[in-house]
Amino acid sequence: MGATPLKKRILFLVLFALSFHAFSLERYPFDSMKKQVQFEHLIKELRCMVCSHQNLSESNAPLAMDMKQEIYLQVNDGRSDHDIIEFMTQRYGDVILFNPPMKSMTYFLWFAPLALIFLGALGFIKTVYRGKP
Repeated sequence: MGATPLKKRILFLVLFALSFHAFSLERYPFDSMKKQVQFEHLIKELRCMVCSHQNLSESNAPLAMDMKQEIYLQVNDGRSDHDIIEFMTQRYGDVILFNPPMKSMTYFLWFAPLALIFLGALGFIKTVYRGKP
């Protein structure tokens, strides 16, 4: 005699619930909460180099896993956020930062959206007032 549909559903629900526990197991153990918070902050601030518009905490790409491991090791070594970000930008460039620094190479990134908004507003105003005598 086989399992009834109710028993199958209960078994499925139990296994489904246990799967969440397996995913919640800590992959990066820290000896202090401060280091864990620092790690989580850094992986949310740094961009995955493989995925589009994802930070490291959202990505499961192999490169992102390697980058998280490197950050984990540096956090455990006691390095500061600034030192770790500096290391990662030297290795991967400013592209890794969601908020790139203001320097001559990134002026276009900072000012192009403002210029486009300004030009669009001028064009709109010119179009609206062109029709009025």
